[in-house]
Amino acid sequence: MMLAYKPYEMPGLVVFGRRWRIASDDLVFAGAFELFIRVIWWICILVLYLKKGLFMCTGGGLLHSYLIVLLILLAAIILTLSAVVYVSMQGSISNPGPRRSIPALIYVRTLLYVPELVWAVLGAVWVSNDSPGCDTSVVNAVIGAVVASWIILFFTVVAVLIVFDPLGSKRQGYLVSHGDRDLQSSQSAQLMYRARSLAARVWESRIKLLCCCIMQEKENRAAFSSIGQLFSDFFSDTDLVASDIAAGLSLLHQEQDKVEKSRDPEEVVVSPSPASHTRDDLDVELENAAHYMQFAVAAYGWPMFVFSNPLTGVCKLSRDCCRSRSPEYDIVGRDHLGCNFTSMLYTTGLQYRDFIYISFHNKIYEIPFFVALDHKKEAVLVAVRGTLSLQDALTDLSADCENLLIEGVCGPCYAHKGIMQAANYIYGKLINDGILNHVFTIAPEYKLVITGHSLGAGTAAVLSILLRSAFPGLKCYAFSPPGGLLSKPLADYSKEFIVSVVLGKDLVPRLSIPNMEDLKRSILRMVANCNKPKYQILLRCCWYEVFGGNPDDLPTELERRQQRSPSYHSLESEHPPLYLPGRILHIVEEDTTGRSCFSQVRYRAMWSSEALFCSVLISSKMITDHMPDHVLKALNSLTLDRK
Repeated sequence: MMLAYKPYEMPGLVVFGRRWRIASDDLVFAGAFELFIRVIWWICILVLYLKKGLFMCTGGGLLHSYLIVLLILLAAIILTLSAVVYVSMQGSISNPGPRRSIPALIYVRTLLYVPELVWAVLGAVWVSNDSPGCDTSVVNAVIGAVVASWIILFFTVVAVLIVFDPLGSKRQGYLVSHGDRDLQSSQSAQLMYRARSLAARVWESRIKLLCCCIMQEKENRAAFSSIGQLFSDFFSDTDLVASDIAAGLSLLHQEQDKVEKSRDPEEVVVSPSPASHTRDDLDVELENAAHYMQFAVAAYGWPMFVFSNPLTGVCKLSRDCCRSRSPEYDIVGRDHLGCNFTSMLYTTGLQYRDFIYISFHNKIYEIPFFVALDHKKEAVLVAVRGTLSLQDALTDLSADCENLLIEGVCGPCYAHKGIMQAANYIYGKLINDGILNHVFTIAPEYKLVITGHSLGAGTAAVLSILLRSAFPGLKCYAFSPPGGLLSKPLADYSKEFIVSVVLGKDLVPRLSIPNMEDLKRSILRMVANCNKPKYQILLRCCWYEVFGGNPDDLPTELERRQQRSPSYHSLESEHPPLYLPGRILHIVEEDTTGRSCFSQVRYRAMWSSEALFCSVLISSKMITDHMPDHVLKALNSLTLDRK
């Protein structure tokens, strides 16, 4: 049920009667950069003006007037920019009061664009008509001034388009209506409905524009609408701009690091392992995971092969891509020059006759996969590709819940909609098209193993749940699966046959709508509790990320949780919590203290609880830890250490 809320007041800049996707304290760096350019420009024009004999040429009088006015105009712009930068540095993110004069300064700066444009035109006219006979340096200087003016005007227009908010005029009324307690409830509800509907349509249009190369089929339009509604609901309740989020993430990163450094190493939460989770069990699963991860990487085809082997990948593929092979396997979809299949051969070490079925077909909810015989492990292997296209990304973002009823599982059973649709597509191919029946006639004694990475891992997990009744002995190895995947009863049920492998602070296994809502609340609290100007936070962030050091000793979110926090409509009531599938094998780096930059990274593995993945951890490695080549490297390192 939608509830009215009082939005958290953030300083979204309001000028020209609308709200923009920029705050009044976002003008420090851009203003300082333009100020630096203008000062250099002013000095150069002044030096040129003081040059002797400058005006002794045709059109010299007009040149004299042009430079005088240009110097005055530049001085006015410099003074205005200085005031904008100074005022923008005042206050804090949640305290825009000291910056209340920013709109007036923006109006003044905007007015100065008019004479600047006129003078740029006059300069171009002088160069074309009256410059003959004048010193070459003078002509070049005027040309430079004209070109610089046009460049600045061009980038100003680009910047305006970037920070323009299509919902700016509507959003004002939307936010005010939520804060006005005197409005009639029906009027407030009507305004809220209109604003949310408009926001959903705007987000849907943005997604369609981004995915303009995708055919506008019926299921695609439904996905666009669903994702647009999700983004609208998530972003519509706060007045945050991009730089506020960046500052909040920086503060949250430092807070998390401070808490982690102060924690006793023995306090780290690990899963209360059942008796079956012995050391031998961990070693066996690590060895299996390292083996099957090769197939999950192979499913990405030639892009991942070249990315993982930047020096030799192209050369290896170029030798074999166009080689003709006997058609001993079924292939669906396009494989340009056979490069995808060739990379699979190199990555897995299999022979081409070991591949039974390969699909490169890719649409929303329909993702590539292959079926092969793994003679080393005596397994029929199904490997599902992860995210590698816009269609895959839309499948990822279709994050609504959909029922997944499994016999014998009690409690609410549901899963990520987009991933469940993808699993149903592959299930139909494997069962209805008879692929698995065919392969088990070839190798009836082999077991069924399903694997994948990222989106492929989530799809493999749901697919294994669908196939479990027909293949009770199947196993699934899900590498870096998305966190918002299965309801709690299904996640517990899957622990019997699914192993999820997560590396370090990987973002994707911690991604779920409740976790993102919690991250949004944390960002709001962090920026509300910090009284530093935003530019100082961002400068400190850059220094901390590049050079490290100790986190800022600021009042933390945890120390102020008792304060009244902002309230807003939450998506958690509409999107119940979803969890990682199966048992979770967590791989982390050993303590890096005292380690040189060139020493080899050492890892350790442990069975972990889903409680460790109930919040997003901000880290410089939150993206790289998700990359399949990094996961494979960590697994290979662990297996070598255990030999």
